[in-house]
Amino acid sequence: MFKHLTSLLHNVQLSLFDAETSPPAAETPLVPGPSARPQPSATLRELSLAGQPVPYELRRARRRSIGFSVSAEGLRVSAPRWVTLGEIERVLHSKSGWILRKLAEQRERAQRLHAARIAWADGCSLPYLGAPLTVRLDPSLKGRPLLHDEPRHLRLALPQDAGAEQMRDAVQGWLQREARSLFEQRCQHFAAALDVRYTRLSLSSAQTRWGSASASGAIRLNWRLIHFTPPVIDYVVAHELAHLREMNHSERFWAVVASVVPDYEQARRRLRDEVLPRFEP
Repeated sequence: MFKHLTSLLHNVQLSLFDAETSPPAAETPLVPGPSARPQPSATLRELSLAGQPVPYELRRARRRSIGFSVSAEGLRVSAPRWVTLGEIERVLHSKSGWILRKLAEQRERAQRLHAARIAWADGCSLPYLGAPLTVRLDPSLKGRPLLHDEPRHLRLALPQDAGAEQMRDAVQGWLQREARSLFEQRCQHFAAALDVRYTRLSLSSAQTRWGSASASGAIRLNWRLIHFTPPVIDYVVAHELAHLREMNHSERFWAVVASVVPDYEQARRRLRDEVLPRFEP
């Protein structure tokens, strides 16, 4: 039995929700709610890990090993039909430290996401180029929003009773224009530094990636990068342009990135760890 359990344990598949490419849900329910209903053929169970009750979703599947993952929806387990419940829970107990740590990280991230929701009203704030930007309503202003320093704020040509959607759309439009202008400048800079030629730059609103590059030279960058500091933006721009020399993620590719952004690892961590503001009105 011990040898059999050890074999299962060696095949355990650990995976964690990728914060860099897929934003999690607003909350991390440990007690599954409507957003965490089990899929067909899955059941909800609960066990105690280190004295903490941990609900989990168990799915029986045609596979050779026990796999589990921790995401915003909680702990999910997939196991072969022939593995007993006792064996499954022994494996979970053996990995309790990892599971509890990842569940805690998901709860912390959910709290940060909740705090990142923008309350659209005069005086609300959001990050712009890595620093807070206060939004002010100014009915006397005509035309497009205006950026001011000391104190740093963005004036919108909207009445004091402007609705949340109206404010959001005005700010988002301004941010996208700022993003296109800055990204174009940085693309030109790094294209010259890397001796590559891009054919087109477009903005994306993708939920799963910060940028992309095609063999034709087309570059797509997520406009939400405008919330980050300039060094983080530079890393993503350089990353995509480096693909015009190496269409892969080999050691040669990372050497190309490092040639123009030596501290790119720090920027990668910021992309993974930062929680962006939520634009829902």
